[in-house]
Amino acid sequence: MEYIYAAMLLHTTGEEINEENVKKVLEAAGAEADDARIKALIAALEDVDIEEAMEKTAVATSAAPSAAAPATEESEEEEEEEEEEEEEEEEEAAAGLGALFG
Repeated sequence: MEYIYAAMLLHTTGEEINEENVKKVLEAAGAEADDARIKALIAALEDVDIEEAMEKTAVATSAAPSAAAPATEESEEEEEEEEEEEEEEEEEAAAGLGALFG
């Protein structure tokens, strides 16, 4: 995950996400940088809109159901459908990144 975090940090700070910068971030954090994994990360992120992926992840984590109000059967079904859709969107956003951890 540290490779993904390095890319997210670079994106957030407006720096270019390239092999050299990812390696610098990892080394500055005290992690051992694997050149092959860095290259795979850069290749996987080539067609990914990082901002969109981060937004989808933020929405998915903030959409946790409230335990305070009991839900009806209908609203429970709607919530389940929404959760399934969000999971599918997350999977699509992370497509290509799975190869890094396989």
